[in-house]
Amino acid sequence: MENRDERDLFPSAGGGSPAPAASSSSSVRSEIRVWARDLLLAIGLALVIIVFLYQPVKVEGTSMAPLLSDQERIFINKFVYRFEPIERGDVVVFWYPLDRSKSFIKRVIGLPGELVEIRQGQVYVNGTHLTESYVPSQYEDATDYGPVRVPVDHYFVMGDHRISSNDSRVFGPVAHRYIYGRAVFAYWPVDHFGSLTGNSSTANAQTK
Repeated sequence: MENRDERDLFPSAGGGSPAPAASSSSSVRSEIRVWARDLLLAIGLALVIIVFLYQPVKVEGTSMAPLLSDQERIFINKFVYRFEPIERGDVVVFWYPLDRSKSFIKRVIGLPGELVEIRQGQVYVNGTHLTESYVPSQYEDATDYGPVRVPVDHYFVMGDHRISSNDSRVFGPVAHRYIYGRAVFAYWPVDHFGSLTGNSSTANAQTK
């Protein structure tokens, strides 16, 4: 049997010299196809996530200023509260209890079973002062309120602009079943582009 060395397995033209150009070109085209496929899959997955998990919302009014401005566009997470509890400081979107054709966006202040009271513009939960660095002093409302006990499966919500906000001080605590999303990201105008969770706008809603 004739012995064949490694060169016999890859015959080439031109006196035995290899011709890698065609192979190299084919490899580049293959990589481009893989890259394009992965890009399309990533875009498709992103669209699925946005459509099914997130919903674009337009803010109307100034009740959540300075965090959110009138006509600002944000994304809300529609499924987060199926897996996580509603927490104090969350900025939530809910059906207006007196007219479910309308949606409101407010901040969660009181949790189920808690006692909420406002004295000279300062909020107290179960008798303890609530630290709210997201409410500028010029937006505080000095009107006293309560104390009010938040019912089971309800949440006491307020706008950050206390003077101009129609919230639980007017229509009472909101039932859990009416809350359908949490504000997570602002995308318009571009100077407000960024996350609405995990920052000082929510983290400082603490009783101390």
